Order: sequence, then C-alpha cells, then structure tokens
Amino acid sequence: MKRRDFFIKGGAAVIATGVIPLVSSSCASPKDKIYDRDRDKWYDLGTGKTGMPSRKKTVDYDVVVIGGGAAGICAAVAAARNGSKTVLIQDRPVLGGNASSEMRVHLNGVNDIGGKAERETGIIEELLLHNRFENEQESFPIFDHVLYDFVVREPNLTLMLNTQGIEAVMDGDRIKSALCWQSTTEMLYTINAKIFIDCSGDGLLAATAGAEYRTGREASSEFNEKYATKVADGWQMGATLLMSSKDMGRPMKYSPPSYAIKYTHEGANARRKFAGFQEGIWWIEIGSEEDIIADFEVNRHKLMGYLHGVWDYIKNSGKFPEADNLALDWVGSLPGRRESRRFVGDYITSERDLVDNKHFEDAVAFGGWSLDEHNPGGIENLAEPPSYFHYHFKEIYQFPFRSLYSKNVSNLLFAGRNVSQTHIALSSTRIMATCALQGQAVGTAATICCKKNILPRELAQKNINELQEQLLRDDVYIPKRPANDPNDLAKKASLIFCSSTLSGDANNLINGISRDIDGKINHWQSDGLAAEVQLEWEKSQAISSVELKCDTNLQRNIMMRKDSRNDDLFGNGVPKEMVKGLSLEGRVNGNWIALGEIRANKTRLIKFKFDTINATAIRIKMTETYGAKNVKLFEVRCYA
Repeated sequence: MKRRDFFIKGGAAVIATGVIPLVSSSCASPKDKIYDRDRDKWYDLGTGKTGMPSRKKTVDYDVVVIGGGAAGICAAVAAARNGSKTVLIQDRPVLGGNASSEMRVHLNGVNDIGGKAERETGIIEELLLHNRFENEQESFPIFDHVLYDFVVREPNLTLMLNTQGIEAVMDGDRIKSALCWQSTTEMLYTINAKIFIDCSGDGLLAATAGAEYRTGREASSEFNEKYATKVADGWQMGATLLMSSKDMGRPMKYSPPSYAIKYTHEGANARRKFAGFQEGIWWIEIGSEEDIIADFEVNRHKLMGYLHGVWDYIKNSGKFPEADNLALDWVGSLPGRRESRRFVGDYITSERDLVDNKHFEDAVAFGGWSLDEHNPGGIENLAEPPSYFHYHFKEIYQFPFRSLYSKNVSNLLFAGRNVSQTHIALSSTRIMATCALQGQAVGTAATICCKKNILPRELAQKNINELQEQLLRDDVYIPKRPANDPNDLAKKASLIFCSSTLSGDANNLINGISRDIDGKINHWQSDGLAAEVQLEWEKSQAISSVELKCDTNLQRNIMMRKDSRNDDLFGNGVPKEMVKGLSLEGRVNGNWIALGEIRANKTRLIKFKFDTINATAIRIKMTETYGAKNVKLFEVRCYA
C-alpha cells in the first residue's frame, strides 16, 4: 500500500483520534507533517507525537569516562563508588573492549612470573570473580552481559552505549564539555563535568582537547632503551582479527570467500606457529607506519582476507590433518587494536623504568607482562617473527600516577594503552588487567579531585598519599607500598588472636600487605574449619564497618580463556581457597552481639557495614570455603 493510499483509507480512524495528516504528494518528503488538533501542534512524521526534531541534550556529571574496556569500566566504577556522579561512554553496543564478544581477547594480566601468576586485585579481581560465578559456561556473549550487570548495578553510575565522545569543548586549558553522539537515538549530547577520563584507546576526545601525544617508535637514544629501534619511525603495533572453530565430528569442506588473501608459509619466520589455531591465531595482524586510525577500515578488510587465507591454508594445504573435522564457528569482524596515540603526561614511563624496577613515590598500579613488541607490518612482514619477547620480568614493576594525566590539559586523566609511555614500555603495559589497575587509579583520583576541587597535577604533588591509601583500602596492590591508614582502628588493637593457626601470624592481618609476595608470608591461615579471629581494644571503639581481604589464590589466573585451561597456572572455576560462609560479632558492654552474616561470599574484599557500636572486641567466624580445608586471611580493617 502506498503512503498516500494509507492516509486516504485510514482517514476515518485518523480523524477520530484528532490527528489529521498533511500529505502534499504521493511521494513522502522530509517536510511531511502531522497535526494534533487537541494540542494544536504539528509533528514531524516518523517521530511520533513526542517527536524531537532537534535531538540535543545537555547533561551534567562530576566525572566523564570515555571508553568501556577494562580500564574504562574500572575507572567509572571506582569514581562512582567513591562518591562522584559518573557517566561511562562506550561507542559499542557491548562493554569489554578487546575482551568483549566482538573481539574475544583473553583479559590477561601478570599471568606468569617465574611460572606463577601475580594476579591484579581490586575492581578487576571482583569483576573476574563475578564472571566465574555467573558464567560457568565461559561464553563470551554472556561475558558481555556479566560486564553490563557489573556496571549498571552501581547506583552512582550511568552507562551510555553506542555513544562516542567526538569532540572536547574547551575553556582555556580545561575541558568544559564532551560532545557525544549516540548513533541509536540520533542524539547529540553535551556532557559537562569537572574531570574527564579518556580510556578509549585511540583517545579522540583527548586529541580534540589538544592534549599532547606521541605515535610510533622512539629512538633508543631518547630514553636509553635497549630494545628500541635506533632511529625513530612511525611504526605502531598492529590490530588482530580472531576466529574460533568447532569440531563437527565429520570431514568439513572449506572454500575461501572472494576477498581471501592467499597465505603461503614460504619465507615465513619459523616462529609463526599454528599451535592452538582452533581458537584463533593472534599473529593475523596489520600494523602501520602512517595514520593507523585513518587506515582502520582498509586494514579491517585486509585482515578479514588474511584470516580466511590462513584458514584456507590450514584446511586445504594438507599439512593439518587434525583440522579435517573443523569448521569455522565464529569469525571476528572488529579487529582488536594494540597501539595508536600515547598521550603525554608529567612523566613518560620508559623501558628502563620497568626493567630496572624503578621505585616511584607516586606509584598507583603495577605490571609484569613481558616486553612483547609485535613486529612492524604484522602478517605483511612474514620474514620477521610475529613478536619479540625482549624481556621476561622476574618481579612486578610499579607504574606512576604522573603518567596518567595530561601535561597540558589540566582536568584530563587517561588509562589504558593511551597513557604517557614509550612504545617499548607499551609492549608490556598494554595488557588489559594492567590497564584496569590504571583505570581504578584514575577513577579514584577523579573523585578526590572533585571532593577537594583540585586538578590531577595538584593531587600528584600534594595528595598522592591519600590516593594510594584509598586504592590500598579498595584492594589494589602497590608494590613496596604497605598500607598505613590512620583511620583504621584495627591497627590500634591491643591484641589479635585466632582459634587455630596452620601458617602465618595473626599480626600479619594488620601489616598493610595484602598478599604473599617477594618470598614473604603476609597471611594468617587456620588449621581446619570452623575458625575464628578476634581483635581486642583496651578501650571501647566506635565501629560501623569491618573489612576483610580473603584468599583467592593470586598465583593462579582466573580470566576466561577460549581453551578453558585448568592447571597450576590457570583456573576455570571459582577459587577453592576463597571463604564462602562467615559472620561477624561485636562485644558491647561485655556481651557479644551479631553484626552480620554472609552465607555465599563472592568477593575477595569483604565488607560488613552496620549501625555504629561501641565495642571492646570484634570476632570473625569462618565456617566454609569453596573447597579448601583451611581458610586464609590477609587483612582486617575496622572503621568508625
């Protein structure tokens, strides 16, 4: 039915509702209108009675976070939990960045230091544990929804998907507003805020703000970097396109599509291995020495061609009989980027800072992934190995706060692969869980800036201790930096004792170090269950919260893998060491009263909050873990 015929035939019904259409011709035009007689108002056709021909909104927040990958999620959650009205802007329909179902990269961290992990804690630990409870089937599409749940459940946090921060509106050297385009609603948002955090990777908002940045590779002489190129150039590590296959139980044919680019092993470096090809090949990547952002669509098309060319080689070369029954089950269409802009802060972190384990007074995060530089050109440079593992760390390194805010845009912070560092330093710090720690640091810093009405540089100069103490309280680990919160009443306890001890010491619960590291024990462990820990004070203390850090076996990875490994280094379930059932009591006027009970704990950082009591003691009773015979704690804190 033509549009004109519809209005003629449906005229009686339209008149009955008081809405009379205006049709100027049989061909609809953008100027078509509809008249509401009751309201005496004309509306644009296609937008309904509540149509908004000018789709523009202005909204206000304390903190704006651009980018919904691991760094952005942790930044936004940290800012919101610490008291800032926060919005998280993500340009995709799902959260997770490279770890989302769109790209399916493992959310790696410091996953191997001498054969053991040194897992990141804080918000990223909580998120990965949440996934282990809610996504036992290890599905990447379900992981998207786990991340969504993790973000939208925060009461002080607004999430805007399918929205891109496209331009910064400046007021001198400060960002006044972010112009953001939401494609699904055709809405242009002007978002005002005090502090802006760019975790988007490419950093469009920061770039339009005029924030100074670098691209490409520095010369080795500039930062005295052993593994840098001798002469600076524009090469940036490439983006990768992944796939996965399925065993169909019978021989499966494969014919490459028209755009496939034939792959040949002739002339390829011996390190271009096909191990684990069933779950994707990470070296199907393309780098760039030009504008890697502008070239993205060209490179995406080429990567799809290279991927199908490699799969054609696997299926049809005759060299991989184990692939006979395999068929492509999922093929990515969005490459995962490793490198583009790196914004300049008050300090540029370099290779020497990492390999020399430099101590930073403003340390707020850590890393330890190898210096893993992918070669120039990627799959278009077959003669070189796909990557150079220049250096394997023997211990984790610190990362400074001064590399997480802009040198010349005063209210701009950043976290992720776009932070202030050299190309070689990026080859390690780009790993997502390391980026997540940076995100929690800048999100926490943003709230401190808002509360004190200061800017990031002033925080770095005058309030860095406050930032570090808050991060440590929120279960972030900072190497060589024990917690010493003057408000923690547990440190004032006259006596700490336990019902049984297998290892460690009860006094370790207040030593400020929340993991066993550097060959030192910083825990207390019970000898069997049930077990109790008790803190005593000579004088009654006003207490309204008790916080614990339990054991989740930080020497074993829990991120989701496509091959679902379960061995000494990787676990594919809830850590058995984590405490499951526990309760809290306080002694008031000589009598023990119940303060809280948790029957199915799901976090490493456990918080009991209750109405203020004046207690001379608190007692923690632990009755169950997720499988371990004993329970282990690393910290107890008490606050008024």
